[in-house]
Amino acid sequence: MVKVAKTAGFCFGVSRAVNIVEKLIDEGKSVYTLGPIIHNAQMVENLAARGVKIAEKPEDVKDDSTLVIRSHGVSQEITDKIEALGLNCKDATCPFVLKIHRIVAEHSAQGDIIIIAGDESHPEIQGIIGHCSGEYHTFKNCEELDELLLKFPEWKNKSVCIVAQTTFDIKEWKKSLKKFQKLCTNSKIFDTICSATSDRQSEAEELASRSDVMLVIGGRHSSNTNKLYSICRNMCENTYLIETAAEIPECAKDKAVRVGITAGASTPASIIKEVLVTMSEEIKNPEESKAENFEELLEESFKNYNTNGRVHGVVVGVTPTEVRVDVGRKQTGIVPLSELTNDPNAKTEDLVKVGDELDLIIMKTNDQEGTILLSKRILDSQKGWDEIVKAYEEKGIVHGIVTDVIKGGVLAVSNGVRVFIPASQATATRGESLEGLLKKEVDFRIIETTGRNNRRRAVGSIRSVLNDERKKKEEEFWASAEEGKTYTGVVKSLTSYGAFVDIGGIDGMVHISELSWNRIKHPSEVVNVGDTVEVYIKSLDREKGKISLGYKKAEDNPWEILRNNYPVGTVTEVEIVGLTQFGAFARIIPGIDGLIHVSQISEQRVEKPEDVLSAGQKVNVKITAIDFDKKRVSLSIKALSEDSADEETADEE
Repeated sequence: MVKVAKTAGFCFGVSRAVNIVEKLIDEGKSVYTLGPIIHNAQMVENLAARGVKIAEKPEDVKDDSTLVIRSHGVSQEITDKIEALGLNCKDATCPFVLKIHRIVAEHSAQGDIIIIAGDESHPEIQGIIGHCSGEYHTFKNCEELDELLLKFPEWKNKSVCIVAQTTFDIKEWKKSLKKFQKLCTNSKIFDTICSATSDRQSEAEELASRSDVMLVIGGRHSSNTNKLYSICRNMCENTYLIETAAEIPECAKDKAVRVGITAGASTPASIIKEVLVTMSEEIKNPEESKAENFEELLEESFKNYNTNGRVHGVVVGVTPTEVRVDVGRKQTGIVPLSELTNDPNAKTEDLVKVGDELDLIIMKTNDQEGTILLSKRILDSQKGWDEIVKAYEEKGIVHGIVTDVIKGGVLAVSNGVRVFIPASQATATRGESLEGLLKKEVDFRIIETTGRNNRRRAVGSIRSVLNDERKKKEEEFWASAEEGKTYTGVVKSLTSYGAFVDIGGIDGMVHISELSWNRIKHPSEVVNVGDTVEVYIKSLDREKGKISLGYKKAEDNPWEILRNNYPVGTVTEVEIVGLTQFGAFARIIPGIDGLIHVSQISEQRVEKPEDVLSAGQKVNVKITAIDFDKKRVSLSIKALSEDSADEETADEE
């Protein structure tokens, strides 16, 4: 007969950590774990084959990857470093470990001495120590605790806080507490051993006591697996620690009449099942073996892994990371935020409140920990799938939120269903950045649906909706467009010959010659992409759908400014901008230069203009003539001297 312990395999914390990693993989993310995600070589190898890398320190993580903190947790220093590096991070620390972090941080800050029962070299203990801000000590067993009590007799007069590693041996813990409480009467004791650990150890001990062979499955580096092996070995001489079915020793098969199987918290169900099947086939007592239906045995052994049952519950507690629900059972229902909604921006307190009733689906039941892992997101997704299929069949438009930018496109969530939108269908034109869509609300069409149930897949197109909107705007534009009509538009792009402006769903072009009254080499001298500009229609070609726009305004025409403000006879200051043999050119206003003929430079004969004038020099001149048709202006310095002489003569008379 083969008996598998009910508590064998993944605990809640480990299951949660693995689920987080697998979800990230399914989303197409590049994933690193800070150390092996769990102490199981086979699971780690399986995840490595799917692209998961192991980082020894946060600095090893590539910028675009997501770092997962494993269930053992990390120190506050590591958490601060991850934040300082700006890494994408998912914290899979077991909730029971996080509780210890909070306890030691709080009591250490109050000045308490922290005593930790556990192996100081274990990652969980290292993380706990990293949340102590003051004095701390660790011990692995009663003997080491005795040494500490002898070394620090002053503890009896001090405030001391004691906690335990979640997988610490429950019997060793109870023995240690008796000694500790005799000396430290002012101590604060927190029983932080995970309830699943306690149940797993008790059940393993009871099962080993009535088995001929006891198989303990788990990683050889796993603390809780080694404790199970030690407990079972004391009760059953033929106890073997194995990692896979391939390691079952032949002698174990020969002695196999009553076989007990247990497994550490990091052991996947698939490995336990493989060992169960192997030993059931090798069992040496066929009569006794037949007494139990193998299928029933298998189902009973793995009943904790049954999922997809639906329940109706009432919210009894809300935290930033999860919702607790009463589902009418002895277990407490837990809905993590990630299973409450697909919206990455959502907060639990904004979605539900105490007293709300929810329809949920069971993801995993853990009788030993007294919890049921539930999901609203999956149930919503199942309901939403029908809406997605309907939208596909009717070519309707659906509304969603872009939750991720991945290789090849984006993921949007609509009605609880993830929809893949390829890069070619995500924007109005190819080549546009997808990052701008992240966490934005979008409308799209479903252009493909495949499969059913867990393998269903939907593909959407934002571009399809944008194209329809653009066509509608184009129709509205052409129905009312006419030359001379003004628009407020946005500069979409620049070329060497002009600027393209969106004037409400349709683009028109402002030629470079229409951007400024002055001569420019490139449109960027006047406008930039994204600028809001006032333009008017210069001409329309309805057949070709082309629109020519004007930007420069008549009132800004420098010749009109000259006509209005600088009539013939005006005296003004100008800047010499060029010299020739026959005279000098001077800038009157931007866009208009006038000529000072060599004969008009001075009353004295001037051979060369450069003998009297130089580029950049500012002089006063008189406007003597303007030809608006030929765009010419004549200037004179000499005329100013003549005017002055005339004034003097008039004064003498």
